[in-house]
Amino acid sequence: MQKILIILGILIILAGIFYPVLKKIPLGKLPGDIVFQSGNSSFFFPIMTCIILSVLVSLVLNFFK
Repeated sequence: MQKILIILGILIILAGIFYPVLKKIPLGKLPGDIVFQSGNSSFFFPIMTCIILSVLVSLVLNFFK
């Protein structure tokens, strides 16, 4: 359990360090993401972003398995 917490902490620190670079990646603004806006309300569902992240996470987990 301690090892998992240490790795999670390191990942959070790395995400914070690389945030300016990660912010420039257009995830959430891909073709196929659904955006509805009317008046003061909006609905956003990032279908393509979810698919791409799912594939990447699956590849990484299978690589370390």
